[in-house]
This record gives sequence, structure tokens and C-alpha cells, in this order.
Amino acid sequence: MRSRQPCVYMLASKRNGTLYVGVTSDLVQRVWQHRNGLIHGFTRCHGAHCLVWYELHDTMESAIRREKLLKRWHRGWKLRLIENANPYWRDLFPTLL
Repeated sequence: MRSRQPCVYMLASKRNGTLYVGVTSDLVQRVWQHRNGLIHGFTRCHGAHCLVWYELHDTMESAIRREKLLKRWHRGWKLRLIENANPYWRDLFPTLL
């Protein structure tokens, strides 16, 4: 069984496309759910299934605080955050497996 690791993540529909910011304690499972359309809502409607950025946290409380902060950020700031860590917008999901 995988251990729980709080983290904040961003999904994109494509490079510079629709962005989604989320928080979870099981990144592999949560992204898999998004990719397979098991989560109804924003990511399913907008096709945001590509994991382009994530950040691990020590506690769920800190991950939730960071998620709330990122959701208030301007789009340009989020794009820079992604491009600093993942300049080619590669799907990071396979690296988690």
C-alpha cells in the first residue's frame, strides 16, 4: 500500500490551456481518477488531464493553504510556476508510477 503524501497539483488541458489546481493525499490515485473521467466537474468538462506541476507537503493543512493561495493567483503567475519546473509541459504522471 502506498503511503499518504499531501500535495498540491496542477492539471492542464494542453500547453497554455485550461488549468486546474487541486489538493490530495494520494497524487497517483487522484490524477488517475481525473484522467479516467471518474471525477465529475471541471477537469472532466474541460479535458484537463495532464499533470504539469505538483508540490509535496509535510501536512495536509499546509497543502490546503497552498492550494487556496494558488487558486487566487493570476494565470500568468501559474504559467511561470509550471514553466520554471516543467518548461516543455510534459505530462508528469508517468514519472509517478
